[in-house]
Amino acid sequence: MTIKKKVLGLGAVALLAVGLAACGDDKKEDGVADSVGDSVDYKITGIDPGAGIMEATDRALADYELDKWEVVSGSGAAMTAALQRAYDKEEPIIVTGWSPHWKFAKFKLKYLEDPEGSFGGAEEIHTIGRLGLEEDSPEAYEILANFKWTEEDMAEVMVEIIDGEDPEVAAQNWIDANEDKVAVWTDGVDKVDGDEIKFVYVAWDSTIASTNVISLVLEDMGYKVTTSQVEAGPMWTAVADGSADVLLAGWLPVTHKTYAEKFEGKYDDIGTSMEGVKIGLVVPSYMDIDSIEDLKE
Repeated sequence: MTIKKKVLGLGAVALLAVGLAACGDDKKEDGVADSVGDSVDYKITGIDPGAGIMEATDRALADYELDKWEVVSGSGAAMTAALQRAYDKEEPIIVTGWSPHWKFAKFKLKYLEDPEGSFGGAEEIHTIGRLGLEEDSPEAYEILANFKWTEEDMAEVMVEIIDGEDPEVAAQNWIDANEDKVAVWTDGVDKVDGDEIKFVYVAWDSTIASTNVISLVLEDMGYKVTTSQVEAGPMWTAVADGSADVLLAGWLPVTHKTYAEKFEGKYDDIGTSMEGVKIGLVVPSYMDIDSIEDLKE
């Protein structure tokens, strides 16, 4: 079992990064930007168009009456490439952000305050299973229900992957260093002999980390694990129609609200693996802006 990140080719990422970061060059002739909006050409650098955070960002633009603004969709890789380029030059940039994410370990960033609550408050990451999984695979179900870890735990795996380590190796390194935590997940659970279980996941750094870790834990318990990378909508659809067993990226109540409501009654909310996660608009800490309301200026 190996879950690889699907990343745009370096040339494509670099070109998009140049284009997005170049938004920061829109200044008055005297070299002074009129406003934050002018400095970034009224663009927010986003990710996949089907992601829940993109829907929340569109809602924020409406809530704050930011009629001149638009969200540029792309991929997580393109977004972080654009952020890296702008950050290295201390240029302005606004991105869709969520934590846990490795970028908060690599860069000094801050969330813009959201007084209208467009992005909701603290969220949770839920483990979502197909109906009937508990009866078909009670051992796996118990481990999945016990699975809980912290933002710091996940960050250790994410940063190692971003630094070039194979995702499966990074996950195994974390497991080896945290045997006590894994033992809590598997406490009292009997091993199986080749039972199959299928995960679906989105190519978010957080989900790559969690899916690799849990897949390795289940393999050690005797399961034959398969994984499929899809977009957020197909991920929820696969679990709801029973063509996949589990997803570990159920960000609720805001990010995946649309999918949770659409498939209500067709999935099993197995449990919460992490609390206190967050989504919103993120800027480098050197930018003199603190609230989404400031984007009106």
